[in-house]
Amino acid sequence: MTTQIDLDEIIKALAHPTRREMLACLKNPEEHFKTQEHPFEFGVCAGKFTQCGLSQSTVSAHLAILQRAQLITCKKVGQWNFFKRNEEVITEFLLQMSKEL
Repeated sequence: MTTQIDLDEIIKALAHPTRREMLACLKNPEEHFKTQEHPFEFGVCAGKFTQCGLSQSTVSAHLAILQRAQLITCKKVGQWNFFKRNEEVITEFLLQMSKEL
C-alpha cells in the first residue's frame, strides 16, 4: 500500500535550506541533539532546535510547515512536543520523484 502524499506541499517544504537541515538532523538525533534528556523514542523536543540559533517562533513555523507536508510527526508528552521524521512519507516521496523525473 502506498502512502498518500502531496508532492507540491513536500517540495515547498523542502525548498527552504533550514527545513532540509532540520530533517537531516532528525535523521540522527542522538548525534545532533546530545543535550536532550528525554528518550529519543519520543522524538526531538521542539525547544532543542533553538540551539541552532533560531528563535522559538521561527522554529515553530518551520516545524509546522514540515508537519503540514507530513515529513515529520508530532507527539505531545506532558508539556513538550516531540518531532520525528515520517520515514514512510519520505520514502514514498523519493520513490515518486524517482519515477517522475
